[in-house]
Amino acid sequence: MRIPGPAEIRALHEKYAPTTEAFALVHRHCEIVWGIAAQLLSAPHLAHLDAELVRAGCLLHDIGVYRLYGADGRLDHRNYIRHGLLGHEILEAEGFPEALRRFCSHHTGVGLTRQDIVSQGLPLPPADYVAVTEEERLVMYADKFHTKSRPSAFLSPDEYATYVRRFGEDKVAAFEALRTEFGDPDLDGSVPCGSVAADVRTAHVKAAWKSAPNTAKGPSRHVR
Repeated sequence: MRIPGPAEIRALHEKYAPTTEAFALVHRHCEIVWGIAAQLLSAPHLAHLDAELVRAGCLLHDIGVYRLYGADGRLDHRNYIRHGLLGHEILEAEGFPEALRRFCSHHTGVGLTRQDIVSQGLPLPPADYVAVTEEERLVMYADKFHTKSRPSAFLSPDEYATYVRRFGEDKVAAFEALRTEFGDPDLDGSVPCGSVAADVRTAHVKAAWKSAPNTAKGPSRHVR
């Protein structure tokens, strides 16, 4: 399977981003998620994972967000839960294989099940959208530590565990299983991104997050 590199993926983001602001928000988030995943991949017990595949998955996973911007430049938060499936459709139209498309449709929360969709009345075709391979699980996990919600910020493992508890203790257990599998990222140091200019020093970002009003903090249901 041919795996696209960062330059090709960036061009794809530029193709679908409706505005430069949307591109900056989504592509930067994807780069940050890759930086977190790359840090976790440095652990010896994860050396067997396909780092190129993980990188592509991180950089592609949120490309469907662009389809949720309206003509007025506003994001359709009500249907944000659909961004993974929309990304899957974009990659399918671009001719990417299922193994890459799944990073879009199977990264939301700690996995969406058919029961979740039916019981919550989510605007998705009833099915299981759950990460299966180790690479899929790592991308899904790394995504949990950075939110595009304004202000863009990092979440510690404990902060995400508190957030996901609103969806049930089974979701907390699923997240804790991911923590055991991949370990906790170091969010107090420098999280590398796709370029030197994009490096993120997280301490001041986390400080801004904690000082922001509560209404600005919490991402909406299943936003990542």
